[in-house]
Amino acid sequence: MSKPGQQVISRLRQMILSGELESGQRLAEIPTAEQLSVSRTPVRIAFRTLEQEGLLTKLSGRGYIVRQVTQAEISGSIEVRGVLEGLAARQAAENTLSKAQSNELLQLLKQGDELFTKGTINEQDLATYHDMNQRFHQIIIEASLNPAIAEALSRNEHLPFASVSALAFDRHNLAQEYRRFNFAHMQHHAVFDAISHGQGSRAEAIMREHANATHSYAKIFSQMEENGEKMHVLNNLGTIT
Repeated sequence: MSKPGQQVISRLRQMILSGELESGQRLAEIPTAEQLSVSRTPVRIAFRTLEQEGLLTKLSGRGYIVRQVTQAEISGSIEVRGVLEGLAARQAAENTLSKAQSNELLQLLKQGDELFTKGTINEQDLATYHDMNQRFHQIIIEASLNPAIAEALSRNEHLPFASVSALAFDRHNLAQEYRRFNFAHMQHHAVFDAISHGQGSRAEAIMREHANATHSYAKIFSQMEENGEKMHVLNNLGTIT
């Protein structure tokens, strides 16, 4: 698929996950294409893709409707992510990191240390953390030498909070977000330490706890949505929605 086509899919996906496109909202090709300043073809493909992902439902006539995602679905996807990333961490420890992988992970950890050492964060810091966090997880998945894990994660990542590529935060409470992401970064240190020492079971347990910590924040943001507040999502294009 072309890069513009992928960008339309990513943009619409994030508009849904951020609440910009609300549950029950109807979507049609022409107005959506005009809104995104693209032709109808990538929008048509995006609608079909998002229907397959379970984010849109095709109407009996023309058009689609944004499907409501339940808290149970989100929780289930987070648990699946924890199992898969935990397995990746264990297998990475058993396989032993390459020197290049170890050096890059250390560099990412150092970058995170510098980010959090000032005691506060802003939205640009979170954009930096988003990229760093995504690469950290990607290296560990690659180090597992198990392509089935990456394939399974890609099928699971379309729901809110289920993907490491979409980072949600409350821009009105950045002090709280500092504590949350600083703790997550400390978990990154612990995961790296376990993998580096070949401690597969420990690496798996920490990584599962790291992923499952998302549960409580998923509930918080669900309550925000119910109160008419919008969560803000950094997506894998590095944009804030």
